[in-house]
Amino acid sequence: MADLNELLNMIPLDQLGAKLGVDADTARATAATALPSLLAGLQNNAASPDGADALSAAIAQHDATFLDGGVDIDAVDTADGQKIVQHALGENQSALASQLSGAAGGGVDLGALVQKALPILAPLVMAFLAKKLSSSQGGLGGMLGGLLGGQEAGNGQAPGGLDLGGILGGLFGGGNSAGQQQPGQGAGGPDLGGILGGLFGKK
Repeated sequence: MADLNELLNMIPLDQLGAKLGVDADTARATAATALPSLLAGLQNNAASPDGADALSAAIAQHDATFLDGGVDIDAVDTADGQKIVQHALGENQSALASQLSGAAGGGVDLGALVQKALPILAPLVMAFLAKKLSSSQGGLGGMLGGLLGGQEAGNGQAPGGLDLGGILGGLFGGGNSAGQQQPGQGAGGPDLGGILGGLFGKK
């Protein structure tokens, strides 16, 4: 099963940190928040047949080999990234940033960092999805659910960790919330907060 950590580990954190004006550890924490947020938005859009078709077409337009041989952040088309983010999160962008802003502690405005990182990371996500979709047996919905649900090993959230699942669930609402079970996910849906449990808990 495709693992979101696989994509996270491809990202050159020093380079991303330079773009965001933060150190590599904060850049990793930002990416670890931004990636599931973006995927949850894409999964929300793919819940309908029309949405799934549109997302599949968009993924097909991205080069599945872009991640091969290492990622160069400077080569990312952030204008394309902003379009992806707008499609995935829409009006939820500002609400997400607002709810994340005070979540990190230590004077880190996680919301602002995530909002700045999303257009950089979005094309990487699409290239990753293009690469993984060709080998996925569960289709688009199953793959997205697997990426998010595959994080369930992160259960056991550390004190101070973020309840990202709750935040995203509140944004998307209803049966499409990221915190509720989707096809291809484990029982109860992913504990997205668990991804971040240890990242900011020590600050």
